[in-house]
Amino acid sequence: MTMTPDEAAWFAESFNRLVTNVEQILLGKTFVVRLGFTALLSEGHLLLEDYPGTGKTSFARAIAQSVSGTTNRIQFTPDLLPGDITGVSIYDQRDNEFEFHPGPIFANIVLADEINRASPKTQAALLEVMEEGQVTVDGISHPVGAPFMVIATQNPIEQAGTYRLPEAQLDRFLMKASIGYPDRASTLRILDGAGVAAHSVKIDPVVSAELVVEMAQLARTVHVDPTINDYVSRLVEATRSATEVRLGVSVRGALALMRASKTLAASNGRHYVVPDDVKALAEPVLAHRLVIDAEAEFEGVTASSVIAQILIENPPPTERQAV
Repeated sequence: MTMTPDEAAWFAESFNRLVTNVEQILLGKTFVVRLGFTALLSEGHLLLEDYPGTGKTSFARAIAQSVSGTTNRIQFTPDLLPGDITGVSIYDQRDNEFEFHPGPIFANIVLADEINRASPKTQAALLEVMEEGQVTVDGISHPVGAPFMVIATQNPIEQAGTYRLPEAQLDRFLMKASIGYPDRASTLRILDGAGVAAHSVKIDPVVSAELVVEMAQLARTVHVDPTINDYVSRLVEATRSATEVRLGVSVRGALALMRASKTLAASNGRHYVVPDDVKALAEPVLAHRLVIDAEAEFEGVTASSVIAQILIENPPPTERQAV
């Protein structure tokens, strides 16, 4: 089954309503908001590396409110335990059996604030739920439901007392983005509303959580031409052979780029993927999966610059070929 033009038009209209709704909270950040909903509708997770006070918590809450979903915030600290995230089984003396008490991970949108401040053991508690949408405690699996999305944050400046996210953890985030500071016009609009506390601002839901699940399923049916598959394959292989890169993009990363490209195409009202969809998402989806060689990193090479160079060296197929 392939998405029809009418379905693509409906998808784009619903997607734009979601974006417009969240922009009431996150002013002047259309691209980041679109990335957030692209990750959600691609059934992926989002890593935000940004400075404190840029609206990360408000962003997560606004996404949850827009889709009539639940949201939880987990403040990651060095003393946080895995059970504090997933939940624990507690013995009930009356019934003479263990009862599972779900943790804060059981929500539609989960904000993992300063995820790199928790120990690797606690970070690992997210691996199963981010990949399979379930938590296993005492040998029993508990689904977290759908839609489900983790929005994790980390501070790029203050690294004292933090634990670097391992590659296996980074690979489970569909994309990495940065909100950044607002421009002057947006700052003035924010200051005009300074009398209202950010946590007290609520926005009306645009779609139901069930409709989000339907949209995610519909996004999978976007047509992908073999030339687009070949283009994605060439980009991924180029990351593995680049001299500045110690670890390239995995197969999971290639699949993530394809899923996100399908969703982006549908959000633009198309029932097929074009090379520009892949190019627009190459950095957010691929850059955080690269491990740059230490010597190259010392010379100023970044993952983003490597992806940019790879896009230049690997020309995309023409649109006529790709459609």
